[in-house]
Amino acid sequence: NMKVDINKVNDETIVVIEGRLDTVTAPELDKDLKPLYAENGIKVVLDCQALDYVSSSGLRVILTAYKMLAAKGNKFALRGLKPEVRSVFDLTGFSRILTIE
Repeated sequence: NMKVDINKVNDETIVVIEGRLDTVTAPELDKDLKPLYAENGIKVVLDCQALDYVSSSGLRVILTAYKMLAAKGNKFALRGLKPEVRSVFDLTGFSRILTIE
């Protein structure tokens, strides 16, 4: 199960993800992020402090978000990764592509 909360804080759009990002929940996150792809000059931060698990389909959604936002010159970062979630990004090489704060 997963919960997504999107808030604008100062100049950042914070996307808080709670729970598991897997085959079942990845399409939900994709749908929640889509409206942000139309914006310009924004910084989107995925707050992953409460993210317990990420699967390959979750990684795909995150990579798509990065590409879609970067295509319009927007910034994208991940924040607060738990060690076990961070290791997935490290093992897949995603931490070399994405900004992790």
